[in-house]
Amino acid sequence: MITTNKLTVRFGSQTLFENVNIKFLPGHCYGVIGANGAGKSTLLRVIAGDVEPTSGEVHIQKGLRIAVLKQDHFAYDKYPVIETVIMGYKRLYDVMKEKEALYAKPDFNDKDGMRVSELETEFAEMDGWQAESQAATMLSDLGIPDEKHYLLMSELSGSEKVRVLLAQALFGNPDILLLDEPTNHLEISTIKWLEEFLINFQNLVIVVSHDRNFLDNVCTHIADIDYQNIQLYTGNYSFWAQASQLIQKQKEEHNRKTEEKIEELKAFIARFSANASKAAQATSRKNMLDKLTLEDIKPSSRKFPRIRFNYQKIPGKDVLHIEKLNKTVDNELLIKNFSLDVYKGDKIGFISKNPMVITTLFQILAGEIEPDSGKVEWGVTATKSYFPKDNGKYFDTNISLIDWLRQYSDEQHISYIRGFLGRMLFSGEESEKSANVLSGGEKVRCMLAKMMVAEANVLIFDEPTNHLDLEAITALNNALIDFNGTVLFSSQDHQFIQTVADRIVEISPNGWIESHYKYEEYMLNPEIKKRRELLYNAFQKNKK
Repeated sequence: MITTNKLTVRFGSQTLFENVNIKFLPGHCYGVIGANGAGKSTLLRVIAGDVEPTSGEVHIQKGLRIAVLKQDHFAYDKYPVIETVIMGYKRLYDVMKEKEALYAKPDFNDKDGMRVSELETEFAEMDGWQAESQAATMLSDLGIPDEKHYLLMSELSGSEKVRVLLAQALFGNPDILLLDEPTNHLEISTIKWLEEFLINFQNLVIVVSHDRNFLDNVCTHIADIDYQNIQLYTGNYSFWAQASQLIQKQKEEHNRKTEEKIEELKAFIARFSANASKAAQATSRKNMLDKLTLEDIKPSSRKFPRIRFNYQKIPGKDVLHIEKLNKTVDNELLIKNFSLDVYKGDKIGFISKNPMVITTLFQILAGEIEPDSGKVEWGVTATKSYFPKDNGKYFDTNISLIDWLRQYSDEQHISYIRGFLGRMLFSGEESEKSANVLSGGEKVRCMLAKMMVAEANVLIFDEPTNHLDLEAITALNNALIDFNGTVLFSSQDHQFIQTVADRIVEISPNGWIESHYKYEEYMLNPEIKKRRELLYNAFQKNKK
């Protein structure tokens, strides 16, 4: 169990939360939500002991083991993959290493023998003899093939490292599990595996995530950081969304009625306070007035950007024709003989077990790289705007956001530019800040403003929900539902794909599957499941 006592965290003049008294109980999964910068990750770091609170305390029941999802993907580069996972159970790993060191001593003595005996007993009690096989099973479940289990971490790709560090956090049945954005860079099937793991996990989980479907599927409670407070709600994210709005409306309605009563009492007092026959009633009203108070409603840290995509040029029926497209990157075949026709109004969700496949395809479609062979033909009326997964090159400049956005707009008037920045929550002085000092979420909002001013009839999005808070994700989600142009996109957000896509295209280097199913129907369809297994099994055989 974890309890907090008057927990307060401030950074300079900014208060994240203050005087928080809450309990996190075993057997539950708590989803931590809040706007970007509200203090979600900070709360996890305070609980883990990595950050000292400004005041107050965190009490953790003695003897409980805490596991934390590490964010530094390079910290374990010199260690083998399997060993990195076992390091998640620190005491077990320490015992293993001490045993190995003692057995390797050339002058092994009786004292060493007694110590080894103690270590072997402790090792067995921690189920140490099964540690390696359990770690290997978890790695395989997370999509790390057997042949990579004994490689050094430095030999893995970035997305593979993410999955190894996730296995490290989950390994060894910790008492308390702290996960900060565990679904980032995971493909859909791995996310489903993680959901099942957490649903069946018997101990305490505290997780930060921007994936609404993930929060709905795994959370028993929501810890909402807002109004400089942390409020616990029983239920998942969807329940919180309804309950929190209802509570807010009730507070506002209570204040409205109180204000009306205050005005009514003031009017009576002003009218009759000088009237001797009404003096007693006026005094009574004054006493009532003194007891009336308005509920303190602090300003919310949540802000919804106003996203809307329009296009100038009316598109024709035929938007895009792709024929026998091939692409190899760094000697790795990513796209093989891929063909597809896209029509006006299509909203296609692209998925793959290797996200680089989709990124490479979108780079080709956007004209950033050339295919090795094949044909890409855009319709004569198609105008496109592209949102890349890596947007760093767009912000390597110290110009103001006004000048930054003006580069991409035909309309140059400052009020027009400020209007789009304001819709993306850059108002006043915020619109004057330099482009090269933006956070990840701010860069994404700028890229969305860039796409809005482009007024294109084809939008290409490569995982646009990364770095966005839940409010911005919801705003983008609704904007793409409302957009009547063509959308080609990838996302790790289940709800985003389910509600936007009317076609699903899954690509592997061995082939592809094209479907007019909605996403959930696609994933659950037995015939599609068989085709997907054949697709990826054939690819693994070809690699070998």
